[in-house]
Amino acid sequence: MTVTIPSQVKDPELLRTRRAQIVQAAVPLFSEKGFHKTTTRELARASGMSIGALYEYVQTKEDVLFLVCQHIHQEVESQLRVSLSEHTSVVVRLRLAIEAFLRVMDRMQADVLLIYQESKSLPEPYLKEVLAHETRITQVFEQLLREGVQDGSFRLRPGEEILLAHTIVVAGQMWAFRRWALKAVAFEDFAAAQVDMLMNAALPVAERDAP
Repeated sequence: MTVTIPSQVKDPELLRTRRAQIVQAAVPLFSEKGFHKTTTRELARASGMSIGALYEYVQTKEDVLFLVCQHIHQEVESQLRVSLSEHTSVVVRLRLAIEAFLRVMDRMQADVLLIYQESKSLPEPYLKEVLAHETRITQVFEQLLREGVQDGSFRLRPGEEILLAHTIVVAGQMWAFRRWALKAVAFEDFAAAQVDMLMNAALPVAERDAP
């Protein structure tokens, strides 16, 4: 069940606009200072609102963090789904999807890191919703892998498509949460290596590393 954040504002368009402002202000604050050290006053000021006005659109600072996590996941999922090719070969479609996901991770690495660092501060219903959205993103890859198993393009044992789908997502997110260890690695090199390793994990041995 989708979590709904209560609001005093009845105009849905105004609500979307103002919450977007709040999210836009919150992302750099939470990234720089952390969720707990960011004050409601700072959020209101950065959003161009008074504290009283801010509370017309959210009830707590945890509401703001939830909106931020929602926004980040929606952006990641949207960009991933836009990238999905209509190519007849599921092998090509999976490769293109992985490449697109890695590019999104590169562009949104600070946002992805923010979710990993701060989502633990969410109340349980909010956290469940955030994790459910993460699962939906993973299922994009799971579905592609399942299609490939069904048509014989991929050689995976039962259940391995789920594990490999999670591996793809974590491999992409690694660019965000392991940047401290990968400073000397160019993104293009990282992406090329990850795509090759992940595709080879699914392909039959005879087709691995094929041009």
